[in-house]
Amino acid sequence: MALFKKDPFNQSDEQWQRSVLEKVALASIAEQRRGRRWGIFFKLLFLAYIVIISGLAMYPMAPGGKMTGGAHTAVIDIKGVIVSGGEADAESIIKSLNNAVADPNTKGIILRINSPGGSPVQSSYVYRAVKAIKENHPKIPIHAVVEDLCASGGYYIAAAADKIFVNESSIVGSIGVVMNGFGFTDVMEKLGVERRLYTAGSHKGFMDPFSDVNPGEREHVQKMLNDIHQQFITAVKLGRGDRLQDDPKLFSGLVWAGSESIRLGLSDAIGDISSVAKNEIGEENIVDFTGQKPFLEKLTKSLGGAMAQFIHQFSTKYGTQLY
Repeated sequence: MALFKKDPFNQSDEQWQRSVLEKVALASIAEQRRGRRWGIFFKLLFLAYIVIISGLAMYPMAPGGKMTGGAHTAVIDIKGVIVSGGEADAESIIKSLNNAVADPNTKGIILRINSPGGSPVQSSYVYRAVKAIKENHPKIPIHAVVEDLCASGGYYIAAAADKIFVNESSIVGSIGVVMNGFGFTDVMEKLGVERRLYTAGSHKGFMDPFSDVNPGEREHVQKMLNDIHQQFITAVKLGRGDRLQDDPKLFSGLVWAGSESIRLGLSDAIGDISSVAKNEIGEENIVDFTGQKPFLEKLTKSLGGAMAQFIHQFSTKYGTQLY
């Protein structure tokens, strides 16, 4: 009876297959363990995230979501063009002022201004709000600190403050009102273009740049600008009082460097946020009350964005999608 002998080549194939299967099995087990570890990691990370958010939610905050933690000087930024819905919006500025006043730890308020001006209506709203706070809360000083620029509507607001502090190179002033446009009537005539304007109301198209200027309309607009200008002048005089020099150029729309504005009485002294907080208000701890999104909302978005970025980077690096 013949005996079957093992083929050494077949034996080698079996060993190789067994080795490959073992390696695949071990790799699969290792991958499962790695997946479990990352799953545990992200669960712990999410738990820590919830704990942090819950802890911050329980932390005592001032109105508006500000964590003050003690006596402070409140700072409110007025930056950019003063216009409804913009960065320097009367509603948000006034809300910030009210939040600062409502905080019992507020010892004084600084309006940090860097603005070329803007809407006279928005500026007037803030001016009146500052005046009302000074009347209702006389123990809370309100000062303005000018950075690069405090012109037109920006100065309108600053005039309501107790004092105005500037840098030597700050630009201050522009107490005036402007309305501008363009006229293209001569160009149209040379090009042979006929303007056809239809209105209901004899003066409805008085700002049309393709029509000739009507003397009566020009007089009407000038009177309107003069009325607004006079309101501006009255507000500045009421705010600055006898500190203003008797100089007709003050209300001509001109601007001056910070050091010259002190001489003219448009501002009071050289100073910045730190020096005013320390020397005028007596509280060096500064808290920013500028209107912005609630602290928890910003923190949530920030942490959520950071976590999403981390997950994206990890999945890109290891070729695995994490959900």
